Amino acid sequence: MIREICRDEAFLARRAEPAAPEDRQTAADLLDTLEHHRDGCVGMAANMIGVNKRIIAFDNEGARMVMFNPEIIKKSGPYEAEEGCLSLTGTRRARRWRSIKVRWQNEQFQERIKTFTGWTAQIIQHEIDHCDGIII
Repeated sequence: MIREICRDEAFLARRAEPAAPEDRQTAADLLDTLEHHRDGCVGMAANMIGVNKRIIAFDNEGARMVMFNPEIIKKSGPYEAEEGCLSLTGTRRARRWRSIKVRWQNEQFQERIKTFTGWTAQIIQHEIDHCDGIII
């Protein structure tokens, strides 16, 4: 189901609660909403659709991907970026990392670990910031 985009900065600034298997419908809604906004959006976190759970969905080199409970466990190559967000007006500067190693759970809640680089890494970092209540 396509959900409305949350613009409430007080809600967006809250740290997300851990996701559980019963949150799979939120992930499906997140993917539907991301697809609906595909022309202007490459990633979303659950709080952007009003759900305070640690779930992100993003464009992974042309394929949509969902992560439950993602966390960055290693990072390298800092740089400054300029980013926009569907939940906010305008763009803002953010410190990002060229390479990140992420631990998360897939849709079956199996743990996964993978290193992401470049644009995909930047998208993931932005969405994990949402999960941590960090508004860029």
